[in-house]
Amino acid sequence: MGLEEYLVIGMFAGFMGLLLIGFPVAWALAGIGFLFAIVGHVLVEHLGADLWFSWGGTIGVLDRRLYGIVANELMVALPLFIFMGIMLDRSGIAERLMNSLVRVLGGLRGGYAVTVVIVGVLLAASTGIVGASVVLLGMLSIGPMLQAKYNKSLAVGTACSVGTLGILVPPSIMLVLMADRLGTSEASVGRLFMGALIPGIMLGVMYIAFIIIAAYIKKDLAPAPANRQPLNARALFEVLIAVLPPMALIVAVLGSIFTGFATTTEASAVGALGAMLLALFNRRLSLDIVSKALYQTTRTTAFIFGIFVGATIFAVVLRGLGGDDVIRAAITGLPFGPAGVVLTVMLVVFLLGFFLDWVEITLIILPLVAPVVFSLGVDPVWFAILFAICLQTSFLTPPVGFALFYIKGVCPPGITTVDIYKGVAPFVAIQLLGLALVFFYEPLATWLPSQVYGGR
Repeated sequence: MGLEEYLVIGMFAGFMGLLLIGFPVAWALAGIGFLFAIVGHVLVEHLGADLWFSWGGTIGVLDRRLYGIVANELMVALPLFIFMGIMLDRSGIAERLMNSLVRVLGGLRGGYAVTVVIVGVLLAASTGIVGASVVLLGMLSIGPMLQAKYNKSLAVGTACSVGTLGILVPPSIMLVLMADRLGTSEASVGRLFMGALIPGIMLGVMYIAFIIIAAYIKKDLAPAPANRQPLNARALFEVLIAVLPPMALIVAVLGSIFTGFATTTEASAVGALGAMLLALFNRRLSLDIVSKALYQTTRTTAFIFGIFVGATIFAVVLRGLGGDDVIRAAITGLPFGPAGVVLTVMLVVFLLGFFLDWVEITLIILPLVAPVVFSLGVDPVWFAILFAICLQTSFLTPPVGFALFYIKGVCPPGITTVDIYKGVAPFVAIQLLGLALVFFYEPLATWLPSQVYGGR
């Protein structure tokens, strides 16, 4: 190995080491970046090392790179989508949906779990925030499912797994970040939203199919209630009233982006306003709720942008030390074709998802590997959707999937970690099946964007 390889390995090893001893991610990224910038400068200027590194060409242009992040209009959509999701969480939409759909589906075997899936998909399409969706679904559904004599593992596994759909179903904030990091018009926000629509709905349908089949095979897994309320026109009307507002908001946000009527940033503003109107409609809008939502939005946005800044410093120095060439040589040197390279990248991303949040992986890893993968003729939308599904699966996979820790925090005392692991296991298998289907049948991710926007 040459000096560049040792420096690149040292940067990643140093970053992971700081994470393991508890350093905040943003500080770890920025600190390692500056440290290795000094190392590179000393090696070139004082030790005569054969490196292309230049202090002026890396740290010297850092201010312009950071200003480019702040000045990017697309980034305005992030806090607006986050605010939209938080306001919807506090508006009572999910509770109303849950109560209404249970009247219709609760009498079926597994009906309550199916209700959780439907509400979770709608919630994912409305918020796009994984942690918020997992926690909210867990709080709303686990207790009632246990009261209905549902198997503990199925109850917690359903809530946890469905909550992670927020990373995939548009308007996911991860897809917004991915579109920015990919830096190509072939993978715009609109194209990624379109590409994620069919796989996201497909996974929801596969979840429902599994629950229904499992409930009918094993009768005590998700029993039908003995005292089911009669289904009448009033119950169906309540479902319609509960479903229409969030559906209208989803159509308004996504429809305006897909039709080109509004930019992503403009659509996110419409979504934020719509979420406030829904809260007002449900009599949940108050100064206290708005102020708390703004505070939480600010904290979440600051966290993301802090990592953004740290990742930019890390990436600039990594490229200055020849990291791009090292990674390109490592990927193109693999003894596989393009499909094998994509699978290898997915495996690495899957493993990284055990240790890093999606923000770090999207901001650090994606810009490094994507250009190399695209140079092999891989469709950017297809690759991005595979990347998103892979991360979603990683967050569910024991023992250290992030979603498992989210759900553990809201579980009743009687549910153990083993129950959570058993509950998510079949859904992880479904996720892997969904990933395989998208991998082997590319049009699942690319057909809809090509129909709407044209191109391949």
